[in-house]
Amino acid sequence: MEARTEPAKAEPAGIRRPPLVRELLLVAGLFLVYKLGRQLATGHSAEAFQNARHVWDWERALHLPGEGAVQSALVHSDTAIHFANTYYATVHFPATVAFLVWLYLRRPTHYVWARRVLALVTGAALVIHLTFPLAPPRLLGEAGLIDTGQVFGPTVYGASPEADTLSNQFAAMPSLHFGWALMVAVGLIVATRSRWRWLWLLHPLVTLLVIVGTANHYWLDAIVASALLGIALAVVHLPHRTESTAGQGSRLAPVDEPVLVGAGR
Repeated sequence: MEARTEPAKAEPAGIRRPPLVRELLLVAGLFLVYKLGRQLATGHSAEAFQNARHVWDWERALHLPGEGAVQSALVHSDTAIHFANTYYATVHFPATVAFLVWLYLRRPTHYVWARRVLALVTGAALVIHLTFPLAPPRLLGEAGLIDTGQVFGPTVYGASPEADTLSNQFAAMPSLHFGWALMVAVGLIVATRSRWRWLWLLHPLVTLLVIVGTANHYWLDAIVASALLGIALAVVHLPHRTESTAGQGSRLAPVDEPVLVGAGR
Protein backbone atom coordinates (compact mmCIF):
# COMPACT_ATOMS: atom_id res chain seq x y z
CA MET A 1 0.00 0.00 0.00
CA GLU A 2 1.28 3.48 -0.73
CA ALA A 3 0.82 5.76 2.25
CA ARG A 4 3.57 8.18 3.19
CA THR A 5 4.99 7.80 6.66
CA GLU A 6 6.06 11.35 7.39
CA PRO A 7 7.13 12.05 10.97
CA ALA A 8 4.42 13.79 12.94
CA LYS A 9 7.03 16.14 14.43
CA ALA A 10 10.77 16.25 14.41
CA GLU A 11 12.18 14.31 17.34
CA PRO A 12 13.45 16.69 20.05
CA ALA A 13 17.20 16.86 20.38
CA GLY A 14 17.07 15.38 23.88
CA ILE A 15 15.74 12.04 22.61
CA ARG A 16 18.31 9.35 21.92
CA ARG A 17 17.76 5.99 20.29
CA PRO A 18 18.17 2.96 22.55
CA PRO A 19 21.51 1.19 21.94
CA LEU A 20 21.17 -0.85 18.75
CA VAL A 21 23.03 -3.93 19.96
CA ARG A 22 20.95 -4.04 23.14
CA GLU A 23 17.73 -3.77 21.16
CA LEU A 24 18.77 -6.51 18.74
CA LEU A 25 19.66 -8.83 21.60
CA LEU A 26 16.48 -7.98 23.48
CA VAL A 27 14.16 -8.52 20.53
CA ALA A 28 15.96 -11.68 19.42
CA GLY A 29 15.97 -13.06 22.97
CA LEU A 30 12.27 -12.38 23.47
CA PHE A 31 11.51 -13.97 20.10
CA LEU A 32 13.43 -17.12 21.03
CA VAL A 33 11.64 -17.31 24.37
CA TYR A 34 8.32 -17.00 22.56
CA LYS A 35 9.19 -19.70 20.01
CA LEU A 36 10.34 -22.00 22.80
CA GLY A 37 7.12 -21.35 24.70
CA ARG A 38 5.04 -22.20 21.63
CA GLN A 39 6.93 -25.46 21.24
CA LEU A 40 6.24 -26.31 24.87
CA ALA A 41 2.56 -25.86 24.08
CA THR A 42 2.55 -28.50 21.34
CA GLY A 43 0.58 -31.69 21.79
CA HIS A 44 -2.68 -31.62 23.74
CA SER A 45 -4.54 -32.70 20.59
CA ALA A 46 -7.72 -33.84 22.34
CA GLU A 47 -7.96 -30.62 24.36
CA ALA A 48 -7.21 -28.49 21.28
CA PHE A 49 -10.04 -30.06 19.28
CA GLN A 50 -12.45 -29.87 22.21
CA ASN A 51 -11.68 -26.17 22.58
CA ALA A 52 -12.16 -25.73 18.84
CA ARG A 53 -15.66 -27.17 19.05
CA HIS A 54 -16.42 -24.80 21.94
CA VAL A 55 -15.17 -21.78 19.96
CA TRP A 56 -17.20 -22.87 16.92
CA ASP A 57 -20.33 -23.17 19.05
CA TRP A 58 -19.66 -19.79 20.75
CA GLU A 59 -19.40 -18.09 17.37
CA ARG A 60 -22.67 -19.57 16.23
CA ALA A 61 -24.31 -18.53 19.52
CA LEU A 62 -23.00 -14.98 18.97
CA HIS A 63 -24.31 -15.06 15.38
CA LEU A 64 -20.89 -14.24 13.96
CA PRO A 65 -20.62 -14.67 10.19
CA GLY A 66 -19.40 -18.04 9.03
CA GLU A 67 -15.74 -18.29 8.12
CA GLY A 68 -16.80 -20.35 5.13
CA ALA A 69 -18.27 -17.29 3.38
CA VAL A 70 -14.85 -15.65 3.22
CA GLN A 71 -13.15 -18.85 2.09
CA SER A 72 -15.72 -19.44 -0.64
CA ALA A 73 -15.05 -15.96 -2.06
CA LEU A 74 -11.30 -16.61 -2.12
CA VAL A 75 -11.28 -20.10 -3.65
CA HIS A 76 -13.37 -18.94 -6.62
CA SER A 77 -10.27 -17.13 -7.87
CA ASP A 78 -6.85 -18.72 -8.26
CA THR A 79 -5.26 -15.27 -7.98
CA ALA A 80 -7.13 -14.41 -4.78
CA ILE A 81 -6.40 -17.66 -2.97
CA HIS A 82 -2.72 -17.66 -3.92
CA PHE A 83 -2.48 -14.02 -2.81
CA ALA A 84 -4.13 -14.90 0.52
CA ASN A 85 -1.83 -17.86 1.16
CA THR A 86 1.25 -15.85 0.21
CA TYR A 87 0.16 -12.91 2.35
CA TYR A 88 -0.32 -15.20 5.32
CA ALA A 89 3.06 -16.87 4.84
CA THR A 90 5.25 -13.88 4.02
CA VAL A 91 3.90 -10.57 5.32
CA HIS A 92 3.44 -11.17 9.07
CA PHE A 93 7.04 -11.01 10.33
CA PRO A 94 8.65 -8.76 7.66
CA ALA A 95 5.96 -6.09 8.05
CA THR A 96 6.35 -6.02 11.83
CA VAL A 97 10.15 -5.92 11.63
CA ALA A 98 10.03 -3.12 9.02
CA PHE A 99 7.63 -1.21 11.29
CA LEU A 100 9.99 -1.47 14.27
CA VAL A 101 13.07 -0.59 12.20
CA TRP A 102 11.37 2.50 10.76
CA LEU A 103 10.28 3.66 14.20
CA TYR A 104 13.77 3.02 15.61
CA LEU A 105 15.38 5.14 12.91
CA ARG A 106 12.79 7.91 12.62
CA ARG A 107 10.68 7.92 15.78
CA PRO A 108 12.68 6.44 18.68
CA THR A 109 10.11 7.53 21.29
CA HIS A 110 7.38 5.71 19.40
CA TYR A 111 9.71 2.74 18.87
CA VAL A 112 10.14 2.09 22.59
CA TRP A 113 6.39 2.44 23.10
CA ALA A 114 5.56 0.09 20.22
CA ARG A 115 8.14 -2.48 21.29
CA ARG A 116 6.69 -2.58 24.79
CA VAL A 117 3.12 -2.90 23.51
CA LEU A 118 4.07 -5.74 21.16
CA ALA A 119 5.98 -7.46 23.95
CA LEU A 120 3.01 -7.29 26.29
CA VAL A 121 0.53 -8.52 23.65
CA THR A 122 2.80 -11.37 22.61
CA GLY A 123 3.54 -12.41 26.17
CA ALA A 124 -0.16 -12.50 27.01
CA ALA A 125 -0.81 -14.48 23.83
CA LEU A 126 1.80 -17.04 24.83
CA VAL A 127 0.05 -17.56 28.16
CA ILE A 128 -3.22 -18.22 26.31
CA HIS A 129 -1.48 -20.58 23.89
CA LEU A 130 -0.19 -22.57 26.86
CA THR A 131 -3.49 -22.64 28.75
CA PHE A 132 -6.00 -22.80 25.88
CA PRO A 133 -4.66 -24.91 23.00
CA LEU A 134 -6.93 -24.49 20.00
CA ALA A 135 -7.09 -26.34 16.71
CA PRO A 136 -7.63 -23.93 13.78
CA PRO A 137 -10.80 -24.21 11.68
CA ARG A 138 -8.90 -25.89 8.80
CA LEU A 139 -8.43 -28.90 11.11
CA LEU A 140 -11.95 -28.92 12.53
CA GLY A 141 -14.24 -31.26 10.63
CA GLU A 142 -17.39 -29.51 11.87
CA ALA A 143 -16.29 -26.30 10.16
CA GLY A 144 -16.37 -27.84 6.71
CA LEU A 145 -13.39 -25.76 5.56
CA ILE A 146 -10.31 -26.74 3.58
CA ASP A 147 -6.64 -26.12 4.32
CA THR A 148 -6.00 -23.67 1.47
CA GLY A 149 -2.25 -23.72 2.11
CA GLN A 150 -2.04 -27.47 1.56
CA VAL A 151 -4.46 -27.47 -1.38
CA PHE A 152 -3.32 -24.40 -3.31
CA GLY A 153 -0.01 -23.39 -1.67
CA PRO A 154 2.12 -21.93 -0.37
CA THR A 155 1.87 -23.12 3.23
CA VAL A 156 3.95 -22.60 6.36
CA TYR A 157 2.64 -25.67 8.17
CA GLY A 158 3.24 -29.38 7.92
CA ALA A 159 0.57 -31.67 6.53
CA SER A 160 -0.47 -32.62 10.07
CA PRO A 161 0.15 -31.18 13.56
CA GLU A 162 1.96 -34.37 14.60
CA ALA A 163 4.42 -34.11 11.69
CA ASP A 164 5.06 -30.37 12.12
CA THR A 165 8.28 -29.87 14.07
CA LEU A 166 8.69 -26.16 13.26
CA SER A 167 5.48 -24.66 14.60
CA ASN A 168 2.62 -25.24 16.98
CA GLN A 169 -0.57 -25.64 14.96
CA PHE A 170 -2.68 -25.55 18.12
CA ALA A 171 -1.85 -21.90 18.91
CA ALA A 172 -4.77 -20.34 17.05
CA MET A 173 -6.08 -18.25 19.98
CA PRO A 174 -5.37 -15.35 19.85
CA SER A 175 -4.24 -14.48 16.34
CA LEU A 176 -0.90 -12.68 16.51
CA HIS A 177 -1.10 -12.28 12.74
CA PHE A 178 -4.00 -9.93 13.36
CA GLY A 179 -2.79 -8.46 16.66
CA TRP A 180 0.59 -7.45 15.24
CA ALA A 181 -0.98 -6.13 12.02
CA LEU A 182 -3.38 -3.96 14.01
CA MET A 183 -0.52 -2.61 16.12
CA VAL A 184 1.49 -1.78 12.99
CA ALA A 185 -1.45 0.26 11.70
CA VAL A 186 -2.09 1.97 15.03
CA GLY A 187 1.60 2.75 15.49
CA LEU A 188 2.00 4.30 12.04
CA ILE A 189 -1.18 6.32 12.41
CA VAL A 190 0.04 7.70 15.74
CA ALA A 191 3.61 8.34 14.58
CA THR A 192 2.85 10.07 11.27
CA ARG A 193 0.87 13.05 10.07
CA SER A 194 0.16 12.21 6.44
CA ARG A 195 -3.49 12.65 5.55
CA TRP A 196 -3.24 9.17 3.97
CA ARG A 197 -2.03 7.51 7.17
CA TRP A 198 -5.45 5.96 7.87
CA LEU A 199 -4.89 3.72 4.85
CA TRP A 200 -2.58 1.69 7.09
CA LEU A 201 -5.77 0.16 8.49
CA LEU A 202 -5.97 -1.80 5.24
CA HIS A 203 -3.14 -3.99 6.56
CA PRO A 204 -5.11 -5.44 9.51
CA LEU A 205 -8.27 -5.55 7.38
CA VAL A 206 -6.58 -7.62 4.66
CA THR A 207 -4.88 -9.72 7.35
CA LEU A 208 -8.26 -10.45 8.95
CA LEU A 209 -9.78 -11.62 5.68
CA VAL A 210 -6.67 -13.69 4.95
CA ILE A 211 -6.47 -15.50 8.29
CA VAL A 212 -10.18 -16.31 8.22
CA GLY A 213 -10.38 -17.15 4.51
CA THR A 214 -7.42 -19.52 4.69
CA ALA A 215 -9.07 -21.21 7.71
CA ASN A 216 -6.06 -20.57 9.93
CA HIS A 217 -8.09 -18.60 12.49
CA TYR A 218 -11.59 -18.05 13.80
CA TRP A 219 -13.21 -14.62 14.07
CA LEU A 220 -12.87 -14.94 17.85
CA ASP A 221 -9.10 -15.29 17.52
CA ALA A 222 -8.96 -11.80 16.02
CA ILE A 223 -11.42 -10.41 18.56
CA VAL A 224 -9.33 -11.67 21.48
CA ALA A 225 -6.15 -10.30 19.87
CA SER A 226 -7.84 -6.90 19.54
CA ALA A 227 -8.86 -6.98 23.20
CA LEU A 228 -5.30 -7.81 24.28
CA LEU A 229 -3.96 -4.95 22.17
CA GLY A 230 -6.50 -2.57 23.65
CA ILE A 231 -5.40 -3.52 27.18
CA ALA A 232 -1.73 -3.16 26.24
CA LEU A 233 -2.31 0.29 24.75
CA ALA A 234 -4.12 1.33 27.92
CA VAL A 235 -1.26 0.09 30.11
CA VAL A 236 1.73 1.27 28.08
CA HIS A 237 1.45 5.00 27.51
CA LEU A 238 3.35 6.84 24.82
CA PRO A 239 5.95 9.08 26.56
CA HIS A 240 5.05 12.70 26.18
CA ARG A 241 6.55 16.08 26.80
CA THR A 242 6.50 17.11 30.45
CA GLU A 243 4.71 20.29 31.44
CA SER A 244 7.95 21.99 32.46
CA THR A 245 9.73 21.25 29.19
CA ALA A 246 6.84 21.49 26.76
CA GLY A 247 7.93 24.91 25.59
CA GLN A 248 11.59 23.94 25.20
CA GLY A 249 11.09 21.14 22.66
CA SER A 250 14.30 19.44 23.78
CA ARG A 251 13.38 16.80 26.31
CA LEU A 252 10.68 14.21 26.70
CA ALA A 253 9.79 11.93 29.51
CA PRO A 254 12.47 9.17 29.67
CA VAL A 255 11.90 6.40 27.17
CA ASP A 256 14.43 3.86 28.44
CA GLU A 257 12.95 3.23 31.89
CA PRO A 258 11.54 -0.32 32.00
CA VAL A 259 7.80 -0.39 32.48
CA LEU A 260 7.04 -4.01 31.65
CA VAL A 261 8.57 -7.15 33.01
CA GLY A 262 8.21 -10.65 31.63
CA ALA A 263 6.43 -9.93 28.34
CA GLY A 264 7.54 -11.86 25.29
CA ARG A 265 7.76 -10.58 21.76
